Amino acid sequence: MATAHADSYAAIAAVLAEYFDGLHHSDSTRLARVFHPRAHYVSPTEHPLVYRSMAEYFPIVDARPSPASRSEARQDRIISIELGGPALAFVRAECAIGPKRFTDFLTLVHTDDRWQIMSKVFHFDLQG
Repeated sequence: MATAHADSYAAIAAVLAEYFDGLHHSDSTRLARVFHPRAHYVSPTEHPLVYRSMAEYFPIVDARPSPASRSEARQDRIISIELGGPALAFVRAECAIGPKRFTDFLTLVHTDDRWQIMSKVFHFDLQG
């Protein structure tokens, strides 16, 4: 069982590496590899509540200048990974894009032989 958990943590960390790369490069192709097609994107930071499907979210990603193109230093990290069963995980992560500092709560499911982000619920603070 310990090996299965270690394998899950490593696989989830790999998903998060691709997730952070997708955000840093504003690359929806990378993000589409880690988000489930029916995933939810939600933020209560602004009013009204921001709620998007992946079909709504990916064009926004593609339209914004990437942090990489602005030579922004990478500021992303996994805070914690918690397994809720063999096919459920919760990740708390942090990253930055421009002046926004994000706290992401990501729910992942293991389906179709891989881990995928099923929901992204996040808060951001403005810095600088």
